[in-house]
Amino acid sequence: MEQNFSLNSLRKMCSEGDHRDASLSAGQRVRALAKMAASVDVDQDVEPRCYFRAGLEMERLADGYLRQGGLENAFVLYTKFITLFVEKLPAHKDYQHCRVPEKHVIMKKLQEVAFCRKDELQKRLEYKYGKEHAHFLQVQEASAGRRGPLDEERRGPLEAERERVAAMHRSQLATEQFAYFEEQLTCQEAAKRRGEVAGHQPIGDGVGLVGAVPNRTTRPPVSHSAATLHAAYGVGAEHLRRTLLPRTLTSRFLLLADRNSARGIETCGVLCGRLQRDALAVTHVVVPKQSAGPDFCAMEDVEELFGFQDKHQLLTLGWIHTHPTQTVFLSSVDLHTHAAYQLMLAEAIAIVCAPKHNRVGVFRLTCVGMSEVSACRLQGFHPHSGETPLFSACAHVHMTDADVTMLDLR
Repeated sequence: MEQNFSLNSLRKMCSEGDHRDASLSAGQRVRALAKMAASVDVDQDVEPRCYFRAGLEMERLADGYLRQGGLENAFVLYTKFITLFVEKLPAHKDYQHCRVPEKHVIMKKLQEVAFCRKDELQKRLEYKYGKEHAHFLQVQEASAGRRGPLDEERRGPLEAERERVAAMHRSQLATEQFAYFEEQLTCQEAAKRRGEVAGHQPIGDGVGLVGAVPNRTTRPPVSHSAATLHAAYGVGAEHLRRTLLPRTLTSRFLLLADRNSARGIETCGVLCGRLQRDALAVTHVVVPKQSAGPDFCAMEDVEELFGFQDKHQLLTLGWIHTHPTQTVFLSSVDLHTHAAYQLMLAEAIAIVCAPKHNRVGVFRLTCVGMSEVSACRLQGFHPHSGETPLFSACAHVHMTDADVTMLDLR
């Protein structure tokens, strides 16, 4: 999907202040955070309801960060929440005609929660950053006071060297950040030029390569197709938060799916959970009403699923489904399905269970995969590029001994 920014704007963004730099004033650091939070775009091809649904979980995640003391992440999310629903989404061509329950809830959250919490967080961050900046200045003054006469003679060259090293560090950081964004744009342009290309990609099962993608079509349980959802939902973190997965989850899900698996029919479920410090913990698996066959599984009555999530304040952390007759991989339609989850939450995972082969894979899309799949408008089974892997085994998932709640709504 084409992005609404240029390389020049990326260079400018990378050269701006870092909110983690205590040498900056409190105001400069808060402004740096606010600029990060303002990067929200709306795609006219994505239904407003998708944004409203993502917004509910965005606010839920922001509330979790606030409760756990993650002031920066909470401030960014609440600011993005306000920017999205006050400034950007009302300009969507279908906004006025959108009549969904989530819209009313979002408007209430704006009035009663988002604005006041953003202001509160800004004050708390200004106080925190002010203390850190004052401490930084005290350390600088103390260091200057300890210098003797000889030190004073060397102060000029030493200060110049410190400034040179600091400038090199800032330049390196900006270069790395810019390289990352430039890679995203390059991937997207390459995917756009390739168009429809025949071929398949190698795949991994969490341990090693297991072969080429067979001809298989899986209907996605949900359908959102916009990279802008990720920009709206993400907190701008530079690394993936750990995702905690109970060890018994897959075996218990396979028990629920056993009857379908015996008949060669797929079963799918949604992974739900909560923020625990700076990790995302899967606590529930919800198996909604669904229609399925040997090579597809489609959710039905998603309102029941949404109602359960809202009642228990649960985040959507990914999905799980079976391949009763084949091994573990993500088909072309599975790629599109998971892109929807990963666009909303970078850490979202796709678990694939192959009971016939006793294999389980935990996957996410690569940078190239996200770019190519987001730009693809084909439906059903179709080939994607085979030049670079579009998905890989997850490195941010950690197994735990925590319990998991299984809810079968079928």
